[in-house]
Amino acid sequence: MLRDITLGQYYQTDSVIHRLDPRVKLVTTICFIVSLFVVDNFIGYLIAGIFLAMVIKLSKVPLKYMLRGMKSIVFLLIIAVVFNLFLTPGEAVVTFWKIKITMEGIRQAVFMAIRLIFLIMGSSIMTLTTTPNNLTDGMEKLLGPLRIFRVPVHEIAMMMSIALRFIPILLEETDKIMKAQIARGADFESGNLIKKAKSLVPLLVPLFISAFRRANDLAMAMEARCYRGGDHRTKMKPLIYKKRDGLAYGVVVCYLALCVVIGRVLL
Repeated sequence: MLRDITLGQYYQTDSVIHRLDPRVKLVTTICFIVSLFVVDNFIGYLIAGIFLAMVIKLSKVPLKYMLRGMKSIVFLLIIAVVFNLFLTPGEAVVTFWKIKITMEGIRQAVFMAIRLIFLIMGSSIMTLTTTPNNLTDGMEKLLGPLRIFRVPVHEIAMMMSIALRFIPILLEETDKIMKAQIARGADFESGNLIKKAKSLVPLLVPLFISAFRRANDLAMAMEARCYRGGDHRTKMKPLIYKKRDGLAYGVVVCYLALCVVIGRVLL
């Protein structure tokens, strides 16, 4: 199950999306997330689905790999759907005792499921096609104007980059600890929800110790190399916009405008 988490991992291949400037991918991801909350009808979500499918196709990331990452949010997806299905007031379609399913609830549950799936897949595309270093540089460039207000832009970007780098490392560490404890007779599957939660305590303790140890080693390594964050730091590979980046911005603007028109004006 841990290996099914794709968010924060980089998929190595050569594609148009991989070669785009990281700033373009960050802006595109933000616009795509905004569009999911702008549209409120099936046509709008159909356009969002077509746009997402085109990006996945151009990224050359296997669809099976993308869908495998959805396994980690199945529980969250079920909770969101159930709450919207049974707690949304409106015209009753099915009534059983005090439980009522409304037409509005069905509509809201379907939209919420689509929105969550698209949101996770859209966010995963950004991390799957962008290395942590490029992602850090892109965030630092986009947040650059905030330096006027004395916001530590470089430090924020560095923290987010380190967090993304630690996701696959911690997943691998968790997998090793689980296998070691299962070999010693630990059981993480059987029992009710409370018993399963209690069985995770022996897993969380060594995981936190390992995470703090890695963080301490990283801090000592950065200090030993005289690392100093902030301004006046040069880049080995400075970010430069190219023609394909301008074209990508144009496509994103057209997509967002279409979502606003269809989602809020026409319907």
